[in-house]
Parts: sequence; C-alpha cells; structure tokens
Amino acid sequence: MPAITGNDYIKRIDQLNTNIWVDGKPVPGKISEHPAFKGVIKSQAALYDLQHKQSINDVMTYPSPLTGDRVGVSYLQPKTREDLVKRRIMVQHWAKSNNGMMGRSPDYMNTVLMAFASSIDFLKGKENCFPENITKFYEYARENDLSMTHTFIDPQVNRAQFYFEDTDEPIAAKVVERNEEGIVVKGARLLATQGGITDEILVFSAGGIQDKANGFAFSIPSNSKGLRFVCRESFVGGESSFNYPLSSKFEEMDTIVVFDNVLIPWDRVFYYDNIEVSNSFMASSTFLPFTLHQAVSRQIVKTEFVLGVVQSIINTINIGEYQHVQEKASEIIVALETMKALVIKSEDEAEIDEWGFMRPDRMTLQIAINTFPRVYPRFTEIIQLLGASGLMSIPTENAFQSNVRKDIDQYLQAKSCNAEERVKLFRLAWDLTMSSFGTRETLYERFFFGDPIKLSSQLYFSYNKEPYVKRIEDFLKD
Repeated sequence: MPAITGNDYIKRIDQLNTNIWVDGKPVPGKISEHPAFKGVIKSQAALYDLQHKQSINDVMTYPSPLTGDRVGVSYLQPKTREDLVKRRIMVQHWAKSNNGMMGRSPDYMNTVLMAFASSIDFLKGKENCFPENITKFYEYARENDLSMTHTFIDPQVNRAQFYFEDTDEPIAAKVVERNEEGIVVKGARLLATQGGITDEILVFSAGGIQDKANGFAFSIPSNSKGLRFVCRESFVGGESSFNYPLSSKFEEMDTIVVFDNVLIPWDRVFYYDNIEVSNSFMASSTFLPFTLHQAVSRQIVKTEFVLGVVQSIINTINIGEYQHVQEKASEIIVALETMKALVIKSEDEAEIDEWGFMRPDRMTLQIAINTFPRVYPRFTEIIQLLGASGLMSIPTENAFQSNVRKDIDQYLQAKSCNAEERVKLFRLAWDLTMSSFGTRETLYERFFFGDPIKLSSQLYFSYNKEPYVKRIEDFLKD
C-alpha cells in the first residue's frame, strides 16, 4: 500500500482497539471520537491527505525503490544535498499545516526509522544484533505508510548518578525472559507522545544502560498483548476553535507506556542484551543528524508562527512605535533567521557518511538544538509582556452570542480591528503561551532533545577547539 490518506489513517487507528487509559478509565469505542484525541487525529489525518494534493505530490512523495508506488519523502534516505533540501521542504509543508505545534507529526518518527535503517552496518557482526530486522521493518513501514511513536526514557524514580534499581518487580522496562518466540519485556517507559494513536511504537535505549536487560531496540504494534498507554490529563480545553484555537486541534497527548510481560517476536527485535550497543547506537548512528534536521526544520515554521502572532498583537493594539516593543520583536526575527541559516549550513556542509548516505552537518545542528530550547521560553515571555492584560480580557465564543455582546464590542475593540477579531487573536496568544496546552508546549521545546545542560556539555566536548587554542599559542610565541 503506497502513501495513505487521512481516512486510511483514522480507520486503522480505530480498528486497533489499543489499550489506552484516560483519567483512570479505558477508552471505549473509536478513539478518533474521544474528546482527548478527536482534534489531533483529525489534524494528523490532514497531514496524510497533503501527500495526495496534486500541486505538491512530487514534494511530499517519491517512487518506492521496491514497487515504484508513491511513498512518503519522510522515508527517503538522502544520497545528495538536493535530497536533504527535498526532505526539509517536505517537513515544512507538513509543519505549516499545524504551524509547528505537532512535534510528533509522522515525519519525525519516519525520520527516526530512516536513520536507523541508514546505520545498520554499525550493528553487523555484533552480538544479539539483528540489522536485517531494521531493514525489513523500515521497508514495511515505508510501503504501508505506518504511523509511529517512540519511547526511550525510564521512569524518574531516582535521578542519582549511580542509581541501581533493586526491586522485586521491574520499574524501568527490562527483558525478563528470552524464549523461542522472542524476548519478554516487563516494566514501564516514558514518555510516548501520541502514544496509543499510532500503528506502532518504537522502543529503544537512550544510553546510560548499566544492566544488559534494560538495553534493547524493537518495534511492535500499539495493540500488542500486555501493552498499555496511561495518559496524563488532557489539555484539550474544548472543541471550540474560537476558545481553544490550538489545543482543540493539536493536543498530542503524552503517555506512560506499561509493558506487562509483552512478547516481542524475534523478527521485531533490533538488538538486546548488548550493553555496548545499547549505550552507543544512538550516538554512533545517523539518528542525531537526521532527526535534528527534521526537528529544526519544524521549529523554523513554529518560530515564523510566533513572529506572526507577535506582530499581529503589535498591529492590533498599535504599539509598534515603542522601541522596547521593536526590540522584543527583533529577538524573534534574529532567532528565526539564525535557525534558518543553521539548517541551510547543515545541508551545505553535509557529507557522504561511511555508509553511503548524505549526512547533514551534525555540529551545526547541535548548535541549533542548543539555541531553540533557550529562545522558545523567551518567545512565551515576549508574548505575555506585549499582550499584558489583554491576555486575560478574553471572553468566550458564547459571550459574543449573548446579551453582553454590545458591551464587549464597545470595550474590547482595537485600533485595527473589532472586538471579536481582537479576542480571537488574544485567545490564540493565550492558548500558545498560557493555557495548559501552551505551557506544555514550552516545556516540550525546553526538553525536546534532552536536558539543555547536557546538550551544552555534549556540544562543548564534541566541538573542535584546538585550532583556536593553537592560534593563541602562536600569537603568544610571537
């Protein structure tokens, strides 16, 4: 089956009958009709439909190397710099559909799997590693346009540097049995965004494994026996796009993933019981450069949206003459152009890697992913500072259909628009920065690729500083 449509996606997810829990209750019936998931499933379906839009079909899809059918460009293994540009343009078409609010849109996980499939030579010949399984699953996912989520974080029981779990029942997911059928996993993992509303879930180690039983990588269907998704509270404020312009459409949901003696068939195991591989595959593979390229491309679109909101506020209440306002808007402009320059630089300095694929420059993208987690919270602050009390003077849609409509029209009008238009804009700014959805977005971008301090340390140790030290030494000798 080639690139799917939105209806294909919704039908498949409804048919899974995944074991997913919201507010202490299992989700009954069609998950696409549940209030917590209705909006985001509809938005995700719209992404799949974009693949079939005639004007951009060649941008969103390419001929499958196996069948010749049109498959998603998010699965494309780049061989040239032009392929990287093609991937970026595809990512940004999808991101513009949700203004960068969906961090786990299908192209992200498709990129993760593509990166793994492009790095299988690293696993060849190593104990308990099955690179051929990655290739088979990558091709299966590409040819069937699967939706996926992932999980690789252990529960936050004890964050001490040398904590060793010592409990009768596993807390962090681990292999508890190995048999003829596969490995059996018990315990939990965090934090699967879109958990339960995708065809598959990829599970892999992020590093720091002390016990070989905690190190593995595999993919299984979301409705696998013994697999449960436990949701946090839904941040969907309501179905009204007037009241909740973002959360009603793009609330992706985050879940705890519980493995209750889940059997992973051998043909779905990528590696297991190998501490060295578990701790090094993500860093040694093309995971970081390819996924960072996708993420930064999306974050550029999100920054454009933020700038649009900020300038709309400035225009609406006529505050553009103030220099402090100009300075704040300029901060966003600088961040936007910096991110755009970095992703283009990563493509311009891309090189063919040891496995024959065109890898974007990792160092450049590491700088980008060190930048965005710091500037995005500032975006939130800028909107709050510019919107001020206007972010609280935001009556609901029903108020405009009530007997107080005349009061609202009179007292909430703005320099460049009427009261209803102003309130719609300020409700958007509120949902972006102050609602449960908005504050989750800020936290999400803060930690999208991990602890910002650790990211800084990784950048410091991986960046080649010796040429600059040598220049100082030469200067002092003179």
